[in-house]
Amino acid sequence: MTNTLIETIKKRRSQYALGKTLPISQDETTKLIQDAVKHTPSSFNSQSSRVLVLYGAESEKLWGFVMDALRKIVPADSFESTEKRINSFAAGAGTVLFFEDQDVVKGLQEKFALYADNFPIWSEQSSGMAQFAVWSALAASDIGASLQHYNPLADAEIATAWDIPASWKLRAQMPFGANSGSFSEKSFMDDSARFKVYA
Repeated sequence: MTNTLIETIKKRRSQYALGKTLPISQDETTKLIQDAVKHTPSSFNSQSSRVLVLYGAESEKLWGFVMDALRKIVPADSFESTEKRINSFAAGAGTVLFFEDQDVVKGLQEKFALYADNFPIWSEQSSGMAQFAVWSALAASDIGASLQHYNPLADAEIATAWDIPASWKLRAQMPFGANSGSFSEKSFMDDSARFKVYA
């Protein structure tokens, strides 16, 4: 039996060799990202996820901010590998930045006090699902990507450069672009160590 969704999930892999040329148009890529986030589940249908999509020079500017922030904390004699990694993200066609709107989370905490402690957790779960949905949708269109977490190193610069509301909390960055490299073999632990089934 073949399941299209499972096959797409299997196709989603971390791609660190990114190119500028996308197999679909920029407008189609943007719509793909928007649809993936729009249809991601969220607690109480809160739709707390927010997204900033950067292309070309704007994406390169983002990774420039991250590079500058890292120079301040990574020893100079070991910075070469860090620089190479950040440059590999900037080499892509663009970057998706994932945020969670804390005003939405706080509003739910006030409205449903009984679940107040859970709303930040559910917000993070929704963000993770949005990231996975976008990553899988990109993979299905033969667009490479990886998931990065350089927040909060350059959060202030990002907020200023792209007029990000104060309530948006940055959770992850996803550089994407052409698949310019192959994927290594992925290993899996034995199913018996991960799953229990009773019937």
